[in-house]
Amino acid sequence: MLNLQPYENPQYFLYLIIALLPVIIGMFKGFRMHWYESIFSLVFLVLIFDADKWPQGKALLGYVVFNLLLVYAYFKYRTREGSKNSTAVFYLSVALGIAQLAIVKFTPLFQHHGSILGFLGISYLTFRVVGTIMEIRDGSIKDLNMWKFVQFLLFFPTISSGPIDRYRRFVKDYDRVPDPEHYAQLVTKAMHYLMLGFLYKFILGYIFGTLWLPSVEHMAMASRGGAFLGLSWPVVGVMYAYSGYLFFDFAGYSLFAVAISYLMGIETPMNFNKPWMSYNIKDFWNRWHMSLSFWFRDYIYMRFVFFVMKHKWLKSRVSTAFVGYLVLFLIMGIWHGETWYYIVYGLFHAMLINLTDAWLRFKKKHKDFFPHNKATHYFAIFMTANAVCLSFLIFSGFLDTLWFH
Repeated sequence: MLNLQPYENPQYFLYLIIALLPVIIGMFKGFRMHWYESIFSLVFLVLIFDADKWPQGKALLGYVVFNLLLVYAYFKYRTREGSKNSTAVFYLSVALGIAQLAIVKFTPLFQHHGSILGFLGISYLTFRVVGTIMEIRDGSIKDLNMWKFVQFLLFFPTISSGPIDRYRRFVKDYDRVPDPEHYAQLVTKAMHYLMLGFLYKFILGYIFGTLWLPSVEHMAMASRGGAFLGLSWPVVGVMYAYSGYLFFDFAGYSLFAVAISYLMGIETPMNFNKPWMSYNIKDFWNRWHMSLSFWFRDYIYMRFVFFVMKHKWLKSRVSTAFVGYLVLFLIMGIWHGETWYYIVYGLFHAMLINLTDAWLRFKKKHKDFFPHNKATHYFAIFMTANAVCLSFLIFSGFLDTLWFH
């Protein structure tokens, strides 16, 4: 049976555009066919998880059923008259929401094969579930339509790797039909993003990831014998080649997901905003994988800081922020995987962002000694880009191969 993985090849886009034609025509004529969008999404989900991917499909079905019941039960509990909004019930709901993902992530520590509960996109569905539970807890979500929540949870353009949307924002787009002029702008943007995505993922990503990266990795492995820790100039080449590949491959995918969302009238948030122009690491995280970094900021960092300040565990705001960043990036590292280089990647970014905070405080007190001009601005961009590339070298796992294999 035909199996299609999201945005993997031109054939996928051909089927996708043909299936989207009724949606596009309907939008231009001022009406929305929710029934067709649902069937269309279901068909493509089946094509993603059929054939040899069917075990993942069964895991997805189980996940969806369990988490629909979980979110519905917590919403009913939270909105019932006289609800105590128990912290224990909230923590239990969040724990249950991340349970399947946690099992999938940590199974490789105990056995050589992956968990039968895993499926493509489990992390991003978990972000949606947990984010929704947290907004129900806050009282931000006062009306939860379970059918619309299913559409939000299984919105197929973004199911495999995001961008991560929020329930309330998604429903606003889902409920409205954009006027023809606005939809024409969305289609124009979608075509631009599709072309840019093809350039990024299938041309530049191919150059960096297929043509350059294996060559410099081979040179780096061949040069490791006579160098300290195996480090050599080819390792620097690996650092830059992998960083380029990671950006163009993932940014290309994200552009595809946003473009298809726009064609469906859903203005999924962008994931990248010129990250290589960042002038410090905080600015970088406001530009790189933005839907993920904002999710971690809003649902982990801010809540952790509020909890610590409320219970007066730390008196200093500086200390609270310091610990908050450690917790945030440690969790982010573990989320990527349980191997040492993902954890070190997270801790490295925690160190960078805490050093940035310290530098900004020092600079604020000594304004006269540190002029700000074009030269210093571009130097800051250069330093930030190289620090990020070094972190991606850690993230790539190549150092693990270089040192231990």
